[in-house]
Parts: sequence; structure tokens; C-alpha cells
Amino acid sequence: MRTSMTVAVAAAFGLMSTAAALAADKKYDPGASDTEIKIGQTMPYSGPASAYGTQGRAEAAYWKMINSQGGINGRKITFLSMDDGYSPPKTVEQTRKLVEQDEILANIGSLGTPTNSAIQKYLNGKRVPHILISTGASKWNDPKNFPWTTPFYPPYAQEAKIYGKYILKELPNAKIGVIYQNDDFGKDYLKGFKEGLGEKADLIVKELSYEVTDPTIDSQIVSLKTAGADVLMTITTPKFGAQAIRKVTDLGWKPTHFIVSVASSIGGVLEPAGLEASTGLITALATKVVGDPAWDSDKGVQDYLAFMKQWYPEGNPIDGSNQTGYTSAQFTAIILKNCGDELTRENILKQATNISKVSLPLLLPGITVSVSPTDYSTYDTFKLAKFDGKTWKFFGENLSTASR
Repeated sequence: MRTSMTVAVAAAFGLMSTAAALAADKKYDPGASDTEIKIGQTMPYSGPASAYGTQGRAEAAYWKMINSQGGINGRKITFLSMDDGYSPPKTVEQTRKLVEQDEILANIGSLGTPTNSAIQKYLNGKRVPHILISTGASKWNDPKNFPWTTPFYPPYAQEAKIYGKYILKELPNAKIGVIYQNDDFGKDYLKGFKEGLGEKADLIVKELSYEVTDPTIDSQIVSLKTAGADVLMTITTPKFGAQAIRKVTDLGWKPTHFIVSVASSIGGVLEPAGLEASTGLITALATKVVGDPAWDSDKGVQDYLAFMKQWYPEGNPIDGSNQTGYTSAQFTAIILKNCGDELTRENILKQATNISKVSLPLLLPGITVSVSPTDYSTYDTFKLAKFDGKTWKFFGENLSTASR
């Protein structure tokens, strides 16, 4: 009897030890458990940049799909996306709530340069991952001073260099007018554009800024035309991009018109501005063009369209913001999956900053995402495209501005 009891106790102890060992392998910070991963972000569902709000809705739809499939490593995603109206004080308020009351594990995908600037020090001070933020300002690639902040959007300055270099080669006698948003977003693009022009930056005959709170930029477009510009560089968010396109047409002005990728969405910018008015625009992209028949048989595009139809049917699949939200959520899923059972804030940062040449389904062939502990920039390769009245048509080769 004693022998049997001893064996039974030993067996029970062995099971307990195994369970304890398995439990010990799991590490959780606030926002994570055996059943849940809680992440949050801020998004402009209202205010002057509300056109971007659909990006957050696409992400929410993606997590609903993932949860229906069992979640990430058996854990369901709780996704809290809060409206900040593109107002930095509101961003701070909502972010503090997400961290201190909702206790999110990480802030992932928050949108906007001025808004993320307002919370960067706070989140880094709290050692909360502030990752895959939807802004391409160069300031986000600063692992030494802000190790907890990583960008996802293609770097603005790198994209802008491509426009400058193209103009030097193809339009060497250009008279360039520039309209840009008066914040880090606009200034980053402007800096990169001038770097691309190099010693020929004096080809810019006039540059004018606008505030995100301005009702229109009509007067600036008129001034740039009056200055004699025959090339227009439009550095704006979607609302103002559409305004620029319409005003150029209303004036009967026919410049060679470049528009940054941020404002290149067919559904979010070009359709509202008018497809005919948008014909001839030039931009630089890193992603496939959904809606272009050239990509109809592409599996990545087909899967995206099927996702939109089932999980976000009210969203416009050719709106670039939806494509960004979808791709950002896919990348987030990779990072969370790689965390395994170590769902700590430190491990999330580690996984987010050790990415090598990841190919995402909507990226153009040959374009991958890489992030290292010493270089947080995600993309360095783009391709120029011209709008033909229906879709963006790529031309030339992939162009890289890589310094690494």
C-alpha cells in the first residue's frame, strides 16, 4: 500500500512539476494572458485627417478575422482603436487611458506625425512598445534615443529623393512649385526632395506651406501657378491632395504634377478629386495597385479583396489606407506570433526590431521589410507610377535610396 501511495504521490508530483515548468515558460506583461493579447492605438476617425480613419477600421476587421481562426498562438486579440481627431492633446489623453486604464501590452499602428510626436516620450518613458506607427518621418528611426518607437510607413524623405532625382534626369530645366504641410511630415518630404535635387535645388521657384487646420489650399495653388512653375510637387495628406488636384484643373494649369504616396490613394484621393483631373499624376509606391487589372491574378491581391468582401464590406478596397491597415495588421501578426509564450513588452520590441527581408503580400515584387536594432527604417525601395485615368501604371525599375 505504501509503495503504491509513494508511486502515486511521485506521479502526481511529476505532473505538478511539468505543469509548473510549462507555466514558468510563459511570461506576461500587462495586456497579455493565456487567452488574450490586448493592443491599442489612436486613429483620426474625426477631424481634418479623418480620411485616414478607414485604416483603423481595416485593422479592426483583420483582427476579427484572426480571432475567428483561433487568434495568435491560441490567444484572441483585443484591439482598442481610439479616436484622437488628429489632435495631439487628444492623442495624449487617449494614449494615457490605453496604458494606465486599459493596460494594453503595446501601442501598435497609431497614425500621424504630430500625434505620435506628442506621445513618444511618454511611451518610451513607460517602456511600452510604440511600434509600426503609421508615419514615415525620419525622426522615428532613432533607436539610440527612442528605442521603443518604430515606424512602418515608407520613409518620407527617401521617397521624396526619388522625385528630385527623376526631375533632374527627365526635366532638367523645370521650374518647380512646392506645396507642403507645415509640420514634421511636410518638412521631412521637403528636405528629402531638396536632397534629391542636390545642387539644383534652385529649380524650386516657389514653396508654400499650409496648416492642417486650414479649410483649403486654393490660394497657395494659385500663387504657385502665378510664380511660373511648370512642375508641381504636392506634399499633402489626402484631403488637401484632392483639393490641389481639383484646383490645378479649375485653373486650367498643366504642370507635371507629382504627388506623394500618402495622398495617392485612388479611392481616397483621386476619385474624390476626379479621375480625369488626376490623369497624368506621378507618384512613387512600394505596394501593388489594387484595382489595376494587371494584378487581378496576383494571390496577395486576391486574398486582400476576399478579406475586404467578407470582413470589411463597407470599406473601399482601392482606398490605399485600407491596404495600409491590412498590411500593418499582417506585419503585427508576424511579430506577435514570433513572441511565442513570452508576451512581454521587451520581447515585443525585440521581435519588432529583428526583422530581415520579410515579404508582405501587397508589397511590389522585390520590395521587402527589414528592421534591425540599429536601423528602424522599414523600406528603402520604391517604383514610380503615372495615373492613366483609371489606375496607377508603373514605369522604370525599382529605385532604391538605401544607405545600408
